[in-house]
Amino acid sequence: MKGLQVLAVLGGLALAGLSAAMAVTNPKQDAYDDYAVEQLSTYLKEEACSQAPKLPQVEEFLQRQCKSLVDTARPQIKQILSEKTERQNLLLFSIYRTDLNIGPSLPAYHFETVGVFQKFYIYQVEEQ
Repeated sequence: MKGLQVLAVLGGLALAGLSAAMAVTNPKQDAYDDYAVEQLSTYLKEEACSQAPKLPQVEEFLQRQCKSLVDTARPQIKQILSEKTERQNLLLFSIYRTDLNIGPSLPAYHFETVGVFQKFYIYQVEEQ
């Protein structure tokens, strides 16, 4: 019986320690904004810029310019993402919901990301 009590106390302490660690390392909105702009910039450089017109002698130039434009626009991309993101702080972790709709000629996207232990994990992406 005493061994069971000790085990229960140790389990409770471990759970309390884990909860405290999760609360302390619950990432803030600024950290998510940095993460989101990095993810979107990488996607744009790898996917959107690679779809530049395949014209002899200008394809490589257009891809370089596209990547440069993405780098130059990072502050604006970060601002848009920040404005389009809603954070739900659940103390131990946070859920970030981003609705990205830039214009009528581009598809709209909905992202859901969980932030825990100073890391982010995208668990839902929907094209709308």
